[in-house]
Amino acid sequence: MSRLAGKTAIVTGAASGLGEAIARRFAQEGARVLLSDISDEGAAVARDIGGDAQFLVQDVANEPRWAEIVAHAETQWGRLDILVNNAGISMFGLVTDLSYAQWRRCIEVDLDSVFLGTRAAIPAMRRAGGGAIVNISSMAGITGQRALSAYCAAKGGVRFFSKAVALECANARDNIRVNSVHPGIIDTPIFHATASDSRRSPVGAAPIDVGPLSAMVVPMGRPGQAEDIAAACLYLASDDGRYVTGTEIVVDGGYCAA
Repeated sequence: MSRLAGKTAIVTGAASGLGEAIARRFAQEGARVLLSDISDEGAAVARDIGGDAQFLVQDVANEPRWAEIVAHAETQWGRLDILVNNAGISMFGLVTDLSYAQWRRCIEVDLDSVFLGTRAAIPAMRRAGGGAIVNISSMAGITGQRALSAYCAAKGGVRFFSKAVALECANARDNIRVNSVHPGIIDTPIFHATASDSRRSPVGAAPIDVGPLSAMVVPMGRPGQAEDIAAACLYLASDDGRYVTGTEIVVDGGYCAA
């Protein structure tokens, strides 16, 4: 349980769901983890993790805050090795029903934040001699999803942004790898929020129960768990993934293959 020993990681959106699971797994593997979230409930998560784990409140769409977050990691631990851009929101609605403000908010939180975090982290990682950036996208970044146009646009952007930056870093020979992870139907708060905020689910019933939905549309017949995504992130963040950059890991029970 020491695949990340000596490494410092920032995990955004870490107060619950995928981010919490990723932060916990990284800490179990020896990383010093800085959790961030717009909700101060992340402080309790950091305390429960214990050890070197710390928490800071962060709106990931706020550009100046990113400099403060990265500086805190370097000040506390002398380096930054890993960034997981996990924070995100869903935006359910037919394109003709979405306001421009709703569209912009989804793009700001789900895509702009990935740019801001990546841009802030790379200089620190260069000072540390390298690093790994893991950007959380979605199966909606692989395939279109009805009534999720803003979310698909943002998550598709995360996928190709990751590839472009991976090539920039590889060309610079700075030992920084950039990849994306694409969760499918995962039993987490954001998935339930998408359902409860909608009038109609993709299968015509609201709210969505991930169990029956997965049985209908996922080849493996069940939803994933946050720990499944944490395991994929661990591989990409650790030295096990040292020759992996510019690609994506789809963790969806076979949904995108069907």
